Amino acid sequence: MSSVRQHTILIVDDAPENLQVLGEVLEPHYRVRVATGGERALKISFSDDPPDLILLDVMMPGMSGYEVCRRLKGNPNTQSIPVIFVSAMNEIEDEQKGLALGAVDYLTKPIRAAIVKARVATHLALYDKTRQLERAIVQLEEQALELETLNRTLERRVQEGVAELDRLARLKRFFSPAVAELIVSGQAEDPLRSRRREIVVVFLDLRGFTAFSETADPEEVMGVLSEYHAQMGEMVMEQGGTIERFAGDGVMVFFNDPVPIEQPAVRAVSMAVAMQKRFVEIAQGWQRRGYDLGMGIGIAQGYATIGAIGFAGRRDYGAIGNVTNVAARLCAEAQHGQILISQRVENALAGAYPVEPVGELQLKGLHRPIRAFQVRVD
Repeated sequence: MSSVRQHTILIVDDAPENLQVLGEVLEPHYRVRVATGGERALKISFSDDPPDLILLDVMMPGMSGYEVCRRLKGNPNTQSIPVIFVSAMNEIEDEQKGLALGAVDYLTKPIRAAIVKARVATHLALYDKTRQLERAIVQLEEQALELETLNRTLERRVQEGVAELDRLARLKRFFSPAVAELIVSGQAEDPLRSRRREIVVVFLDLRGFTAFSETADPEEVMGVLSEYHAQMGEMVMEQGGTIERFAGDGVMVFFNDPVPIEQPAVRAVSMAVAMQKRFVEIAQGWQRRGYDLGMGIGIAQGYATIGAIGFAGRRDYGAIGNVTNVAARLCAEAQHGQILISQRVENALAGAYPVEPVGELQLKGLHRPIRAFQVRVD
């Protein structure tokens, strides 16, 4: 008999036929529980035997799926449980609302069995990794307490050193090692203090990733993302950029904060050019394994409010402003191998890189057309 713990999936839907279909897809692989309403789903989730993942319908009598998700994410005991919405509501606004509430994914009905299994497997794998990390942190804390009983004076020094290293490690998620060390030593601004600054934002993401993730095994998807993030992250650190976030196949980077730098636009474009060249090498290896993926990049310059984003116990460093939207939309327009930049970035380059005008683009979500340029990658 296998010693591996079987994952529990909670399916929440008021339609018995939907519960049956999803149950038939998942029961061969997981322990499945069902709930026909929001109150029952919360009771199961808040019990001593909570699920490892929840498939949640949106439109239900009484309590909607959105409200169920909001309550789950508001409870420390259930906020880390992955929630995947499964709904017939297929407008992009519906998906955005579900993801904004903390869901990890959004599937539309009618469901496809292969897609459901792949998404469930992927998010369970990520959830297991998170719990492993949490257990490792608990073990480290217990070891620290044992050291305190041996030597209080030494423990205080160790705690001070561990705290600084821990802060440095967390800062290195966003900043280059040199910048992180400046912040820890007090020679640079506190990154969590809110401020307004002109920055250059770089967005990059993969082309063809959705189709790839729907057909590839979760291990293959994670392997591709790991290689992609490692290679691109290395170049961010080399150029002194700040990693705002990794979001699946998307990466947001900005320059000129928390430490001001000279010619941030030139630095950002230099990084983007290097990334596209490096990606050619990565993609060749993927193609030999049958993965057809590309990468587009968008860059914009402008003012943003920068500082802590989140809530008590879960704060991240980030930037908010129209400049991030412009960079993201330019990235969405960019074809494989293309780097699209805004007018302000083109002006700031002052001829440092060859560019070609691509005309005015009417980008989604923006009221006015944006004059854009393409950086030549020789």
